[in-house]
Amino acid sequence: MTYPPRSEYPRPQFFRDAWQTLNGEWAFHIDHGKSGRDRGQSSPNAPFERKILVPFCPESRLSGIAHLDFMESVWYRRSVVLTQEQLAGHVLLHFGAVDYACTVYLNGEACGAHKGGYSSFLFDITEYVHPGENTLTVHAVDHQRNGTQPHGKQCDHYHSSGCSYTRTTGIWQSVWLEFVPKVYLESVRLTTDFRTGSVTLCPQVNCLPRELSLRASITFEGQLCAQETFPLSACGVALTMQVEHVKCWDILQPNLYDITYELLDEDVVLDTVQSYFGFRTVEVRDHAVWLNGRPVFQRLVLDQGYYPDGVYTAPTDEALKQDIELSMALGFNGARLHQKVFEERFLYWADRLGYLVWGEQASWGLDITTSEGLIHFLPEWLEVLSRDFNHPCIIGWCPFNETWDQHHRRADKRVLEAVYLATKAADPTRPVIDTSGNYHARTDIYDVHDYEQDVTTFAARYGAVTRETIYETYPDRQQYEGQPYFVSEYGGAWWAPGREKGWGYGKAPESEEEFAQRYAGLTRTLMDNPNICALCYTQLYDVEQEQNGLYTYERKPKFNPEIYERIRAVNSAPAALEEKHQSLVSK
Repeated sequence: MTYPPRSEYPRPQFFRDAWQTLNGEWAFHIDHGKSGRDRGQSSPNAPFERKILVPFCPESRLSGIAHLDFMESVWYRRSVVLTQEQLAGHVLLHFGAVDYACTVYLNGEACGAHKGGYSSFLFDITEYVHPGENTLTVHAVDHQRNGTQPHGKQCDHYHSSGCSYTRTTGIWQSVWLEFVPKVYLESVRLTTDFRTGSVTLCPQVNCLPRELSLRASITFEGQLCAQETFPLSACGVALTMQVEHVKCWDILQPNLYDITYELLDEDVVLDTVQSYFGFRTVEVRDHAVWLNGRPVFQRLVLDQGYYPDGVYTAPTDEALKQDIELSMALGFNGARLHQKVFEERFLYWADRLGYLVWGEQASWGLDITTSEGLIHFLPEWLEVLSRDFNHPCIIGWCPFNETWDQHHRRADKRVLEAVYLATKAADPTRPVIDTSGNYHARTDIYDVHDYEQDVTTFAARYGAVTRETIYETYPDRQQYEGQPYFVSEYGGAWWAPGREKGWGYGKAPESEEEFAQRYAGLTRTLMDNPNICALCYTQLYDVEQEQNGLYTYERKPKFNPEIYERIRAVNSAPAALEEKHQSLVSK
């Protein structure tokens, strides 16, 4: 099946009318010798022997390239036609993500560089472009095997194996232009408090040449709720509005407020941006995670964010939404977005559907056995936090996953603690797990991974968990300090009848009935203990050789409908944590 290039607006929480997609066909060149700079590959007239469909990575079939070997250097080029009207203000060039180090040229002149394969970035290219035809060239370098860059589940061997999959090189999210006035809103950071009905805004403007103001208009279902006009400060002073009769954003209740920002010079509107937000408060207290003033049991599923034809990139916007709907249809209320920073359109659909997610960086591949790892990790992670801060669906952050020893050296816990502290400073509104599974240094929630397949053994471990005594997977490497307890990876049973090769955890069930009983036994053990606050089942769908999903890699059913109904019934049943709270309230 072929798909048109992704054409939807990539940043729905900060929308302007004046934009232009650059997705589509680009010229493409694999620079096997990494000599492109010396050979003048950035020149507008340099030879490019192939065509690629952006935003799909060259490893993917949808790109039209499907080159599966390592590519440490690749080049892209396309023509961009601009009008005099579009050049009246600033021209911003946006990239959703480019893996890993990126240099951009316009008409042969370098105009910007960025490091980080998962964070979004932009360049102001106003001074590099002119009316008419312009040549845009992008160079991406991807040294994923040297330990200095995070690569997540991208396999560092030629063939995918175990729980590592096809690599992604170069552009893998949307590219677009945005045309903004000479003075414009760069961003607005927004926080809410459902108890007081307050909305706090922290706007940033590219420059303040004179006294300007910001008018913010909040509506719900088309009805005006609040409107305020504030004088702006170059210091980014917080501005607060009040909304009466608040409707909270919640699980399966995605109440969202629309907000329009207008940058004013007296009565003249300089810039207009459309956005949205939700009243949603996350707290960690009483040995649980509380959402809007009540403890919630998180019924999560592991989502890897891989696609058969697009690898890291969904073939369509609808495919992003469908993955959430497949999860919700089985009674899950959220997901761990695993070892990958998902594109913002996924978060948009999670916001729209009332679906909880944990934001995670693709930390695997980065050597953090010395403090040097902090240099390669933290700048990009802070960009991720900044981009996604306003999304109500994100219930917590997890910068690292399973920080195993490398080269006979242990992970430097100072790196984990420094990233934890930086994350809390950047976002004090959400809990942070320093490293999911192991080895914890400093964390708000204590989570473990356990792929034990025997229900009796599993129940003995987790049925006995109390607030004071837990099952510890690595007692010699980490220490529990009374935090809420979360089994953030379990299950993962291999189920691939008729497939000779594959990978999963433990001994595969011999029948669908055995699978259903195993799923129910493992899951009910966790849900029936009021001292466990969340679970995360591995995983929503198969990925390449990893055959432990609840659906196939193509998102097709693996089981008969009766099995799916039993899974949904188990997931949807009341959890002991929720029942305990309800009983206390009734008393």
